Amino acid sequence: METETLALAQEIDFSMWALFARATITVKLVMILLIISSFWGWAVIINKHRLYKRARRESEDFEEAFWSGEPLDTLYEQIGPTPDGPAQRIFAAGMTEWRRSHRRDGGLIAGAAARIDRSMDVAIAKESEALERGLPLLATIGSTAPFVGLFGTVWGIMHAFIEIAEQQNTNLAVVAPGIAEALLATGLGLLAAIPAVVFYNKLSADSERIIGGYESFADEFSTILSRQLDAA
Repeated sequence: METETLALAQEIDFSMWALFARATITVKLVMILLIISSFWGWAVIINKHRLYKRARRESEDFEEAFWSGEPLDTLYEQIGPTPDGPAQRIFAAGMTEWRRSHRRDGGLIAGAAARIDRSMDVAIAKESEALERGLPLLATIGSTAPFVGLFGTVWGIMHAFIEIAEQQNTNLAVVAPGIAEALLATGLGLLAAIPAVVFYNKLSADSERIIGGYESFADEFSTILSRQLDAA
């Protein structure tokens, strides 16, 4: 009897596609949702990696030009009022407000320093929003995918036990396929969740470092402009 049962179990196809095909419609929907979530999460990860790499490179290049000793007005004319890079946009926001704070007679409008700081703070907030966009999705996938997979597993095991009860047979050939199909949902949930959690933590730390660099630059730039305001 055992030999026949093992022979029947060996004939069963346990490939990923076969497990998916034999699953119930509910478990199939769970698996499809987890696969989509996994691809979506990796798309966000790759996009953010490229974005942060580009932002760091642009920030380094701009700060090198900023501290090169070139006059700020000349640098502003070179990049224009609507530059492409995040660091350049923060600088342009401060310089634009600096120029607007001059009266026609050459004097300065009162409260220029506060307005310049607020302009750069708004620019930093916009850049922060762009850098962090998509990270909540990774957090959501990382926190919910295991539970979605567990739901699929519970549903699949319940269906497997129903089949066992209907066939009144508990041999390996009957039990193994249903359990394997159910556990596949948990595996897919972990496959989606683990990279999402790991890269969410990494990308969040990278985003904070980049934003911290923008804030440090804004403080230094504000200090330079304050000196010129005091001298004026």
